[in-house]
Order: sequence, then structure tokens, then C-alpha cells
Amino acid sequence: MSKKSLQKKKKLAKAARKNRRIPAFVILKTARKVSYNPNRRNWRTDKLRIKEE
Repeated sequence: MSKKSLQKKKKLAKAARKNRRIPAFVILKTARKVSYNPNRRNWRTDKLRIKEE
């Protein structure tokens, strides 16, 4: 098991938070003008470019 540096751990945590669907109330509030998150990322195919520290 590898040790993560604090910087890498924070970047991974931020990426995990950003990788969510948008809430249903936002879809309703914007009358479906905003209906998906363009920043969605799949863990297997779309890799983050975080260098090993």
C-alpha cells in the first residue's frame, strides 16, 4: 500500500467531490436548462493527471 502526500490526497478528494451528478432541485429550478454535469469523469477511462509526489 502506498502512502499519499497531503497535497495528492486533497486533490483526489476534490476530484471525488466534483464527480457527482447535479442535484435534482437544480434541474427543476432551471427548467432543465442545466440537466447534467459536464465535468463527470469515469474512474477507469478518464484518468486524473496528478503527478506522483
